[in-house]
Amino acid sequence: MTTAVNGLEELKALAGQDLGHTDWLQIDQGRVDTFADATDDHQWIHTDPERAATGPFGTTIAHGYLTLALLIPLMSELLEVSGVRMSINYGLEKVRFPAPVPVGAKIRLQGQVAAVEEVKGDGVQITIDFTVQIEGSDKPACVARGIYRHYA
Repeated sequence: MTTAVNGLEELKALAGQDLGHTDWLQIDQGRVDTFADATDDHQWIHTDPERAATGPFGTTIAHGYLTLALLIPLMSELLEVSGVRMSINYGLEKVRFPAPVPVGAKIRLQGQVAAVEEVKGDGVQITIDFTVQIEGSDKPACVARGIYRHYA
């Protein structure tokens, strides 16, 4: 379920709020191969299913940075901000990849608003603790703290 806010005051009220989680997204080999082409990272654990079948994970796995990049579309399922002039992705903190995402697995994003603070230029900075969960796994694929700025 998407949390929708309108304007900076409603953003400020999100401090400490659990944003819930997204729907599951299946990671297929085509997505992994496209990411490999875009980043020139064709390591066999990502792109060679035959070799990967005998490797440490038993199958190909998604790139950690692919998992991280999926925060962008998944975040739009968690939070929708309107009534602002401009929104920017300000960066990330504390990014970790505790578990690999096997091709064919499903992931989803969970978010918790860690902090909301005013910033210079009539803006609000919102910090969100993200966890990318893997269906059926006790360990997350990614944990990260995202920082976004919204300006009136």
